[in-house]
This record gives sequence, structure tokens and C-alpha cells, in this order.
Amino acid sequence: MKKKEKEFYKKKLLERKKEIIDKLSEVYYESKEVEPDIVQDVGDKAESSYTKEFLLSLSDVERKQLFLIDEALKRIEDCQYGTCLMCNRAIAKKRLGAIPWAQYCIHCQEKAEEESS
Repeated sequence: MKKKEKEFYKKKLLERKKEIIDKLSEVYYESKEVEPDIVQDVGDKAESSYTKEFLLSLSDVERKQLFLIDEALKRIEDCQYGTCLMCNRAIAKKRLGAIPWAQYCIHCQEKAEEESS
């Protein structure tokens, strides 16, 4: 992969990483707001607890994506970016454009998803 292409994908990854960190910070702040200091009845407490749990579960997806982005950034530094971790073939540029943190080519991704279900 050419240096210019690596820089392009690195920029996309860093932009997405910033978006996720900003969103996680916002979710964390919102989950703190769900804890009002006023006295609540059982129904209000249940709703508050559900809302907080929902907000925090949303962040699990972003945390996983953040991990994948960090891994992709490491592969860029190690000159292994754009290579499928399963078959060692090049990952299509169209796929990397859509999912720059992709670890696998489309064929291996489908295979991994079949095995996990």
C-alpha cells in the first residue's frame, strides 16, 4: 500500500476514533445525569436504571470499535494494514473505504460470521 493511501486511512481512523471518544464522553455524562437527587418512587427508579443501562450498553459497541481502530492504527505502523488477518490477502480498497478498521477480507469476514453463529 502506498504511503499516501496509508495516510488517507490513518486520517479516517483517527477521525472516527475522535468521534467515538466524544460520544463515549457524552454518554458517560448523560448516564450521570440519569441519577437525580430527588426522591423517586419504584417506577421512576426502574426507568432511571433502565435508561442508564441502555446508555452504557450503547457505549460497549463503541468501545469494541475503538479497540478495532487502535488495532488498525497499529497495523498501519507495522506496514500490515490492508492485509486480511486470516488469509493474508489484500482487503479490497472499497471495503477499507467503508470500514477502515476491517481486519478481514469480505470472504474471510463472511466465513468468521458463519462460524460464530
